[in-house]
Amino acid sequence: RRTVAVLDPCANGSHPGWALRNVLTWLAIRRLKSPPSSESSHVRVLSVRKLAGRVCPKSSIVFECVLPVVTESDLLNPRGVGWEVNDKGRSGPRLVDLGTSMDPTRLASQAVDLNLKLMRWRLLPQLRQGEVASTKCLLLGAGTLGCAVARCLLGWGVRRMTFVDGGDVSFSNPVRQSLFEFDDCLDGGKPKAAAAAEKLRRIFPGVEAKGVRMMIPMPGHPVAENDLPLVLKDVAELESLIDDHDCVYLLTDTRESRWLPTLMCAAKGKLLINAALGFDSYLVMRHGGGFDEGEKNAAEEYTEDDSGGAFTGRLGCYFCNDVTAPTDSTSDRTLDQQCTVTRPGLAPIAGALAVEMMVAMCHSDRKAPGTSEPAHTHESFVPGTRAPTALGIIPHQIRGGVFDMRQRLFAAPAFPKCVACSGVVCEAFVKDEGSKAEFLRRAFDDPSYLENATGLTAMMEAVDD
Repeated sequence: RRTVAVLDPCANGSHPGWALRNVLTWLAIRRLKSPPSSESSHVRVLSVRKLAGRVCPKSSIVFECVLPVVTESDLLNPRGVGWEVNDKGRSGPRLVDLGTSMDPTRLASQAVDLNLKLMRWRLLPQLRQGEVASTKCLLLGAGTLGCAVARCLLGWGVRRMTFVDGGDVSFSNPVRQSLFEFDDCLDGGKPKAAAAAEKLRRIFPGVEAKGVRMMIPMPGHPVAENDLPLVLKDVAELESLIDDHDCVYLLTDTRESRWLPTLMCAAKGKLLINAALGFDSYLVMRHGGGFDEGEKNAAEEYTEDDSGGAFTGRLGCYFCNDVTAPTDSTSDRTLDQQCTVTRPGLAPIAGALAVEMMVAMCHSDRKAPGTSEPAHTHESFVPGTRAPTALGIIPHQIRGGVFDMRQRLFAAPAFPKCVACSGVVCEAFVKDEGSKAEFLRRAFDDPSYLENATGLTAMMEAVDD
């Protein structure tokens, strides 16, 4: 008598699993093809079972079975359990692809959005989860602020991010910048932008993150004649990146590195959120929208307050409170003067506020070009009244500090003589390529050119007189 061992998934102590039926049918057909007396219709089956992932002799059972009766027709169409007629009219097993439910990347994608789904289901039905997730974000700077912003964007479900940075990871970075590790510093350091994007993909494979190595051209940093084509190429690449993204985060170290992105976003009406750090203070602000063709000279117009005390005019940019153009702040300075020395807790605070400001903007219903969501302050918004968005107010500027643990909201109009967002510089930037290249070259070589072009020099001379 033959003995057949079958790996049995059944846990019943009295009966074997259904898979044994197919094995017995196969043995019966095999017996039909053999001489009548060569094989018996009886067979002993060893049902091998597992316990805790290992073969367990105590759980395994021996069954005495009789082979089913089969005919010649069963040779072409065996009567097995689990076999069905497929699209080709033939019997075969039904296959179920469990890859989608077992793929770790898909499981992670479902799990990381669970908090947002619960938020929408239980607390905020108006949450525009899809609109936030589809926002393409450009992060200019992959340092302390860039890492903090990127991690917070992941938490909000944002899946497309691009880092722009021209530096390499140094040994002082990993303890303050959450996307870097010690190994990133070895052999001279990995490029920051690429390393940050790679780390985001390791944290969550479903994110579309990439890094671009680039030094942003800056006023006060003269450009040699033979370097001008390369600098203009960087300008064109930066402009293309801004065009391809929905929101720009300005997170660079120096004042002058913020000028060109501010100008580009003002000229294009692109949402720009600026975050800057001091030793124990921080600033988070959104820049005003750009000019329409009919608004080129509307910089000095302030709309009437029709939003419960909120400012509804064109908002100022990072440079609107200045009366001097940005210039070289790094050359001929010691290391401690070049570095931004700041308390470690500021970057996560400022980074989170910057992301929350963008998410709130995604819930604004004011989508018309040349307009912006009214900027509320503590004084303009009355608690208990209807907020302008489902997530609350959207301030213009958030200025805070950890010295006195206070946070203040400000709203300021655009300065008509601003060196970065006024009509004069915006119009110069959107001219033909030749005129734009000449304008940028003069601005890079001599920051006083911007002061003369916008009228700041004449204003200061009038004050002196």
